[in-house]
Amino acid sequence: MSHFTILKTAGHARLAQLQLSHGLVETPVFMPVGTYGVVKTQTPDELQKLGTQILLGNTYHLYLRPGLELLEHFGGLHSFMNWSGPLLTDSGGFQVFSLGALRRITDEGVKFKSPLNGDEIFLSPEISAKIQQVIGSDIAMVLDECVSLPSDDRTVEQAVKRSAAWARRFFDVPRKSGQKIYAILQGGTSLAFRKQSLELTLPLPMDGLAIGGLSVGEPHKEMVHILEGLAPLLPKHLPHYLMGVGTPRDILEAVRCGIDQFDCVLPTRNARNGGFFTPNGLLNIRNSEYKLDKRPIDENCLCDCCRHYSRAYLRHLFQVKEILGCRLATTHNLYYYHHFLKEIRDSLRSDRFEAFYQAHIGQLTQAYPDKFERSEMEVTKE
Repeated sequence: MSHFTILKTAGHARLAQLQLSHGLVETPVFMPVGTYGVVKTQTPDELQKLGTQILLGNTYHLYLRPGLELLEHFGGLHSFMNWSGPLLTDSGGFQVFSLGALRRITDEGVKFKSPLNGDEIFLSPEISAKIQQVIGSDIAMVLDECVSLPSDDRTVEQAVKRSAAWARRFFDVPRKSGQKIYAILQGGTSLAFRKQSLELTLPLPMDGLAIGGLSVGEPHKEMVHILEGLAPLLPKHLPHYLMGVGTPRDILEAVRCGIDQFDCVLPTRNARNGGFFTPNGLLNIRNSEYKLDKRPIDENCLCDCCRHYSRAYLRHLFQVKEILGCRLATTHNLYYYHHFLKEIRDSLRSDRFEAFYQAHIGQLTQAYPDKFERSEMEVTKE
């Protein structure tokens, strides 16, 4: 029996079910980022009540802290953090990319200095695979090379070829029972390089296919151009994952292009800075105009934050730097993202996705323009 079952389609968009060791995930789905084995300010029980189906953990950061010895002692990250649902771990490739001058990439792997104590660390495809086995994630990502955009053709093509070679080595490591492995496409904003990456990747025995190297400096329209070009070429029997993306507008466009899984730090990071996601854009609760505002963040939202607290009170919490403000903002933003994805799934289920897309894309384009994405994405990922 296949681990990925498509239930409905609308063009390239799909409603599907992803069967993993720790449970069933209905897609399209948003995966909150739990870098260190925690989604900041939220307990696992709270995440489940908000509608979280699957979490993302970070291989690079978990390798540094708490380390493999402790994770192995607890039998993996699920037990350590008391999370019973599915878990995906990225390979550490993006974090290594973000280290800049602190790392050196060769065909063998990556050498970098630990930001904690300066120790030199080596990360290879084989080591990344073994780290993710100790973590015990339901889905492991192959180690890839991510490049900043724009980059010259030679740099992009080198990353395409190196990522494919590293993926082959990753798959050579004997698998952990029940763990799914996703390969990753690179190629920047060149459709030709993306197709080359796909051609090199398709022979691999992968359980899913991710699109990496976007949301790293390119305009929104270039991201959409790549997704539209890849949509008819991606293997239909596998789940498709767009890494590190993004705004509600990005997600709706990507679902139309056949993407099934998303992760991004935007809802949680903005929450800690007083940013609340709404259908009309990001509401900055720190603004003085909300000092006497008795309304909730969104009168149509059913999250605990909107049902019980006014904008004035939430502004007060951020003014006095109370942690409750961050908790309530995170609650709202994750509810907003999960509810938005549920609406997309419901529209696919009832054969009205195209109508849903047309009804929302214009408003979301105004609410989350390119300038919002660029200013937010320039901040280092958590």
